[in-house]
Amino acid sequence: MPQRLALFPVLLAGAILLLVVHGLGRFVYTPLLPWLVEDGLLTIQQGASIASWNYLGYLIGALLALRWHSVTKIRRSLPWALALHVASSLLQTQAESADTLAALRLANGIANGLVFVQAPSLILEWLARQQRASASGLVYLGVCVGLILSSLLVSLSGGLLDGAARWWPAAVLSVPLALWGWRQLARLDLPEQPPRPANSEVPSGRLLDRSSTPLFLAYAGAGMGYILPMTFLPMVARLQAAPGDFLVDSSWLVVALATLPSPWLWNRLGVRLGDDIALRLSYLTQLVGVLAALLLPATSGILLCAVLVGGTFLGTVLLTQRLARTLHPHQGPRLSAALIALYGLTQLAAPWLTSLWVGQGGSLHSAFWLGAGALLWGLLWMLMVPRVR
Repeated sequence: MPQRLALFPVLLAGAILLLVVHGLGRFVYTPLLPWLVEDGLLTIQQGASIASWNYLGYLIGALLALRWHSVTKIRRSLPWALALHVASSLLQTQAESADTLAALRLANGIANGLVFVQAPSLILEWLARQQRASASGLVYLGVCVGLILSSLLVSLSGGLLDGAARWWPAAVLSVPLALWGWRQLARLDLPEQPPRPANSEVPSGRLLDRSSTPLFLAYAGAGMGYILPMTFLPMVARLQAAPGDFLVDSSWLVVALATLPSPWLWNRLGVRLGDDIALRLSYLTQLVGVLAALLLPATSGILLCAVLVGGTFLGTVLLTQRLARTLHPHQGPRLSAALIALYGLTQLAAPWLTSLWVGQGGSLHSAFWLGAGALLWGLLWMLMVPRVR
């Protein structure tokens, strides 16, 4: 029990930082997008393009994290990334043009990519020293709470704010949460380099080998597969569902509620079944969710997609990160950064391809076939990952 109490503030700090950059930074844009289109600030095509700029920033942030993967460099860069998040969030409240908003979403994405890699990596290394790495997935509860919070903030302020001012609630809330979360992580006792057993061989510095390459290829599919519904589902609900249907205004809330138990659930499934088996199940579940949105009637398909994708994508993230560290325990933060960079690249490609598809006269709804194909790709590559307990 004392050890569990010692873990709590560290896990809470990590969860809060992910809440800030992912819930109040990245995914608040999803429920905001229909409002911004309705206000005349953006068109649907501009909205898809701006999402791509944010994902480009996420990729840049993950690549920077790949370079700054040591504990010392994480301690130096993490507070600056949080400061960039806060500054860009506050400036978004003044962004009255699509170009300005695109630039700010790029900056916000850079901060998101850095924090999303570095904060969980720092905590996972600390947990591994405490022999409690299996608790690492609980950090991602912050993303779940952030999704619910972002949905509530947008819903409650929907009739009170207009245009760029709609960013104010998330921006203001980010400031104290980011400050508190960093102050907790700054106190962690971690060596610069992980200890190496005596008389052991110098470990390989390769990121890709026979065991890890299929995991990387599968994760590429995960990034492209989940991002389409997680970016455009509320917009699709508004276009597909009947007027007055509860999903028109509440589809994002359904996604957010579905995420809430997912870190705990997938964390437990990984411990009981093995992270590799649980990962295969997570890819299959997301694939069924995206296919439901494509093949079932509007209300039931959108609802099932919101529940299955929302309740699974974080499980894919936490299980992949933990499995990668199992395959290469000597370079955990570096592997995490490389995986997130790849994830960010395929996330970037999906909205960009969607924007091109819509520009050619295709529907936003039919673009979800791209996500289904990507998740099938991921599932097939996961079958190639060697069995590891």
